[in-house]
Amino acid sequence: MLIGHQPKDFLLAVSGLTVSFDGFKAVNDLSFYVEESEIRVIIGPNGAGKTTVLDLICGKTRATAGSIQFRGKELTRMKENEIVKTGVGRKFQTPSIFEDLTVFENLEISFPRGRSVFGSLTFRRDATVKRRVEEVAEMIFLKDRLNVYADELSHGQKQWLEIGMLLIHDRQLLLLDEPVAGMTDRETEDTAALILDLAQDRTIIVVEHDMAFVRSLGARVTVLHEGSVLAEGSVEHVQNHPRVIEVYLGR
Repeated sequence: MLIGHQPKDFLLAVSGLTVSFDGFKAVNDLSFYVEESEIRVIIGPNGAGKTTVLDLICGKTRATAGSIQFRGKELTRMKENEIVKTGVGRKFQTPSIFEDLTVFENLEISFPRGRSVFGSLTFRRDATVKRRVEEVAEMIFLKDRLNVYADELSHGQKQWLEIGMLLIHDRQLLLLDEPVAGMTDRETEDTAALILDLAQDRTIIVVEHDMAFVRSLGARVTVLHEGSVLAEGSVEHVQNHPRVIEVYLGR
């Protein structure tokens, strides 16, 4: 924790977080703190607990002990759908999109009015919906692909589409799990630019292995090992940290 700050001062405060699976602690007394409009990158070897941390924040996995506070609300006591309503959005490693729908339709069904039972019955594709879909499609580099079915997109474009589905709903905390995995070099560069742009008015946590991509974000990095924080700081700091080199970067 930064000196002089309390957990309530941060957008996201993870304190003493632990989760055990059959006695194995996948996350072990983990604490880290993320500020408003910050990009935070989480790296570490396989099995370090990176994806599990995202699962805990979004409520997919329940904590054994500890606290996760988002804007002062205790997420560990909430269900997944309740956490979504607070403004938390999650992109998984494998894009969760509807491949038999067009890009426009994928973004349209994510529009807030269409997500409730009543909303889906009364939903209309009005000018507000069209305008918002087009705005988001331009942000995610898919404005000229709106009428293309999602299964025809490249892997990188599918990743962008899933991010767009979060943006339509205006999530304020985005959890991105390996967003550039399988992307071309150009797509990776574009994704870095997208994340930097989104961070102007959102907070973003990125789990990633691609260190060139991590460097391009210029963000604070948290290194996990065996479910705990091994090191934290700038990319330069963690890359020169002896233990990080030993357990992760040296491999």
